[in-house]
Formats: sequence, C-alpha cells, structure tokens
Amino acid sequence: MAHVALVTGGTRGIGAAISIALQKAGYAVAATYGGNDEAAGKFKDEHGIAVYKWDVSDFAACKEGVAKVEADLGPVDVLVNNAGITRDGVLHRMEPEAWRTVIATNLDSLFNMTRNVIDGMRARGYGRVISISSINGQKGQFGQSNYSAAKAGVFGFTKAVAQENAAKGITVNAIAPGYIATEMVRAVPEEVLNTKILPLIPVGRLGEPEEIARCVVFLAAEEAGFITGSTLTANGGQYLA
Repeated sequence: MAHVALVTGGTRGIGAAISIALQKAGYAVAATYGGNDEAAGKFKDEHGIAVYKWDVSDFAACKEGVAKVEADLGPVDVLVNNAGITRDGVLHRMEPEAWRTVIATNLDSLFNMTRNVIDGMRARGYGRVISISSINGQKGQFGQSNYSAAKAGVFGFTKAVAQENAAKGITVNAIAPGYIATEMVRAVPEEVLNTKILPLIPVGRLGEPEEIARCVVFLAAEEAGFITGSTLTANGGQYLA
C-alpha cells in the first residue's frame, strides 16, 4: 500500500511541483489550499490529486482536515509543511496584523499540522516531516522581518522535533530554497530580476520548482532514514549556510 503524503499549499507554485513529484514517486497525495478554488480545481482535474481546503493557521481546521484526509486516503506518513504567505514591509511601518498573519500561516502552521499527524506516526513507528523554509530565514531580508522570523523558526522547530521523534522512526527535516521561478518571482520586473537578483546567484539563474520537489522526494524516501534534524539548502550558491 502506498504511503500517504500530505502537502500544505500543494496546488500552486513549489507546492504543486512537490505534490506532482510525490505522486510520480508512488505516493497517494493530498494537497491542501487556502483560498484559490479555481486554481485548486484545475490542479485536481489535470493531475488527479485529491485537494482539500482549510486554513493552516487554524488548529481546529487542521485537526478536522487531517481526519478527512486520513478517512479518504489512509494514515499520513509524509507531511510537507509548504504553505506560506508574505506581507512585506519595513518594521517601523509594519502593522501588527501583517506580523501576526505571516507568523500564523508560516510558523504556527507547523505546529498545527505536525501535532495532528505525529501521534499516528509514532504509533506506526514511521514518518517523514519536511518543512519548506527559505534563504531569507537563513540570512534575513530587508522588508521581511515577519517572513524571515517565521522561516528562521522552521529550523528550530525542525531540530527539536527531530530529536523528540528519532527513536520512533520519524525523520524531521527542512529545505531552504533560494529564488525559485514561481509565479510570484516571475512577476518581479525584468530589470530588477536581471540587475538585482540574478547577479547574486552564482549559478546565474533562478531555481525551478521541480528542483525543490526533488529535494522533498529524496527526504521523504524510506532510504533517507538516517537524515534528520537537517536543512537541505537549494539556492544556487547564493547563501552558503
């Protein structure tokens, strides 16, 4: 029986690439989304991947959603915490809501989701938790104190939960992508991309969502059981952590 993989924010961008790659690798995949019904419906129709809508910043919604996924597909063996948002602005002008919303979606969601699958993983003696952080959680970024703080928190969460669950056959790892050719990054003006972003990347190009997806498939594999508490950095050499 195929392992069940649950990918938050799994219908667009990096999340969509992760969902598709896991499906191709033989997993039964459930992809969550927060608001874009049209994109989620198109994704489901094109790829045959089950989609579920809930707010990952809401613990009760996560509990109900995980229960629904497990009723439909079976116990979740692989959790990919990918959902994330930005609300950029310099700190001295940032409103409290912009801070709270980003922390809730990008960091609180790790607790909300992992807490609702970890007991089952421990009982079965197997599990993979993979959380998508960011280069900006490693080095910081002007105008992103909220996002950088949330993504930096991913590393501490990963290291602690990895230690707590290693003896139960559960690995917990993070991936820190650099600039990836998603819809959001492609929307950056070409002049800015060519003069401000690409010159900072030694390999001279943006990453592709599929390259991050391959990192997830690697860490999700049964054969990756000796890797836990680690961060896999994929940024084209832009920041060497």
